[in-house]
Amino acid sequence: QVQLVESGGGLAQAGGSLRLSCAASGRTFSSYAMGWFRQAPGKEREFVAAISYSGGNQYYADSVKGRFTISRDNAKNTVTLQMNSLRPEDTAVYYCAADRSILVVTSETRRLDAWGQGTLVTVSS
Repeated sequence: QVQLVESGGGLAQAGGSLRLSCAASGRTFSSYAMGWFRQAPGKEREFVAAISYSGGNQYYADSVKGRFTISRDNAKNTVTLQMNSLRPEDTAVYYCAADRSILVVTSETRRLDAWGQGTLVTVSS
């Protein structure tokens, strides 16, 4: 099973940018669909973005569409979330996740094969 480690969280001002990275262990990275999720204090975990196995298809929550971009590099076992035009409501712990089914990544917020430990993103107004 793949193991995931996120990095790149931190503090940004509204309108600014941050780039999150997720490094995966294992030799089967390309057989996993990947996603980013977030959980704000007192709120449920929500889907942010997902990317298919080869990276050819991307999916976004309406709240981040046009501002966030998900990408992956199967040669380096990494997935990245570029976050632009950040808003205070983007403040949350961001999690990288993997599942063998792109359907699961885009429709579930809990029952995925693997999760990272999370990285905190704080956006100040």
